[in-house]
Amino acid sequence: MEQLREEFINQFGDHGELVSFFAPGRVNLIGEHTDYNGGHVFPCALSVGTYVVARKRYDANIQLYSKNFSGAGIIETKVDELTYEQVHDWANYPKGVAALFQQAGYTFPYGFDAIYYGNIPNGAGLSSSASVELVTAVMLKELFQFEIDRIEMVKLAQKAENEFVGVNCGIMDQFASGMGKKNHAVLLNCDTLDYQYTPISLTNEQLIIANTNKQRGLSESKYNERRQQCETALRDLQTELDISALGELTADKFEDYKNLIQDDVVQKRAKHAVYENLRTINAVEQLQAGDVEGFGKLMNESHVSLRDDYEVTGKELDALVEAAWEEGAIGSRMTGAGFGGCTINIVPNEVTSRFIDRVGQKYTEITGMEADFYVVDIGDGAMKL
Repeated sequence: MEQLREEFINQFGDHGELVSFFAPGRVNLIGEHTDYNGGHVFPCALSVGTYVVARKRYDANIQLYSKNFSGAGIIETKVDELTYEQVHDWANYPKGVAALFQQAGYTFPYGFDAIYYGNIPNGAGLSSSASVELVTAVMLKELFQFEIDRIEMVKLAQKAENEFVGVNCGIMDQFASGMGKKNHAVLLNCDTLDYQYTPISLTNEQLIIANTNKQRGLSESKYNERRQQCETALRDLQTELDISALGELTADKFEDYKNLIQDDVVQKRAKHAVYENLRTINAVEQLQAGDVEGFGKLMNESHVSLRDDYEVTGKELDALVEAAWEEGAIGSRMTGAGFGGCTINIVPNEVTSRFIDRVGQKYTEITGMEADFYVVDIGDGAMKL
């Protein structure tokens, strides 16, 4: 933060009161591809994220600078000129949040100067964009003393990404970044926004994220295809069942009626959506009972389902997860949309360094690529520092 304040003074000058903020990235512990099927997700906020030092101005100018994209220089706009501009690249995320605040009636007469720095690994699928959005939201609330609650800030941040930037994300990322709680994960129904916190006390274990470093080229088209397959399955089931989402089904109900789903592949997709939702609810019960081993077993089952029924893993993610199972992980699974990105692992403390070495070695042998590993803590949501 000292370095960031120094950089702020270098870029914008030394006058006025500086205020500092942080918003975390997130990882989803279990509950993958359930959010658009009326099911539950179980993310937690991380100790890595985006930091901002900001200062209110007394004119209409807004100046934004990122240490991560220093080559782009200072990006300038005005309070009443918040439109998407491709050349503004990363700055469209904070601009989008500011624009959506104003649309929602939270208008600010003055601009601000802000410098951003993120320590989330780039392209790892740990929601760096959501952390930029939420850190901007808490900054605007503080600088201009808005009376706005946290859930509304989360919704405006998601809307900024959907409507201003044009990325069709669900609400999980912004929710986890905005509503995270230290040493807790949050069980969230993305449809209703009903949520509950569950303590995660890993006294003898570490949470380790492993990044495949594979660019997720297939992700977008395959993601849309999976959504359509789930919608097809739902329509087939609705010929005899009064349901509005796959997440409403129990395992028994699904098994009794799955033959209504005409296509075998579509039936596999629906099976994942139903069972993954049930696994997620069960996983929370295991943690509440203090059963980390039971939780880990469900993580492993989740990966197998994503590999075999939903088919969104791919060689790189499978190589990392299978190596993790061999090297003593209590639980390991892909996290995120799939086809690249990261795995999340629960690993006993005593094997942590060996685990990283051996899993990395095996991954390179199988794929010819190098993985990056991050030992992370579960942190709080977006805040003023």
